Amino acid sequence: MASQSPIPVVVNGAAGKMGREVVKAVAQADDMMLLGAIDTNPEIAGQDIGEIAGCGPLEIPVLTDLQSTLVMATQEQQQGVMVDFTHPSGVYDNVRAAIAYGVRPVVGTTGLSPEQLQDLSDFAEKASTGCLVVPNFSIGVVLMQQAAIQASKYFDHVEIIELHHNQKADAPSGTAIKTAQMLGELGKTYNPQQVEEEEKLEGARGSLGAENIRIHSVRLPGLIAHQEILFGAPGQLYTLRHDTTDRACYMPGVLLAIRKVTELKSLIYGLEKIL
Repeated sequence: MASQSPIPVVVNGAAGKMGREVVKAVAQADDMMLLGAIDTNPEIAGQDIGEIAGCGPLEIPVLTDLQSTLVMATQEQQQGVMVDFTHPSGVYDNVRAAIAYGVRPVVGTTGLSPEQLQDLSDFAEKASTGCLVVPNFSIGVVLMQQAAIQASKYFDHVEIIELHHNQKADAPSGTAIKTAQMLGELGKTYNPQQVEEEEKLEGARGSLGAENIRIHSVRLPGLIAHQEILFGAPGQLYTLRHDTTDRACYMPGVLLAIRKVTELKSLIYGLEKIL
């Protein structure tokens, strides 16, 4: 019996820091085939994405036209997957286009609004096309979030601090927003007011996430991606922290998402839903 055809994968944002890691991971996966590499930087158009990613020539040129590559993906024997690590300003249109062509999106770009997520969810369901939107592909982050859910049973006060490199366009991070949402879904409101607060500088207390959870964002060169969840109670502080030291840590989650999205018929939000 013939083995199943490899999953055709299009990487959108292929020349970015995360995109290059995805290119390398997909190229090394036995059950996947790198079909296309898209990037909006005209200076690298036509160059071999394998050379750019540092994994040697792959004979896949960098293209700037996503739509034509999605059309090419529809001609493959197996339904294709688009992995998107681009920019918040364009991710909605990218994902909607992929769904329209029947190419299943795996989305690592954060910054989609709740309204956009709902629209994409409705569109994917009508098209019976799987879509995975994942704020963070790290298994360690999922474990941190699960530990936070357990801690929330015993702590009423919590704040989130997220730290990223200064080229990240959106704040707070999708991971921090998702963490606050997960805690907010547990049926309690956090941080009961103790005093009448006054911000001497606007934003000093961070942004307000789900169920009164404060989120603080730091942007500095030298950082990659880091998050702390701080639970406080009289006489004690419980801190959960995850640090990313290399973007390679996300690749097991990305490859898992590529495999799982081929089995889906609708949009799923969060890596924890497929573990």
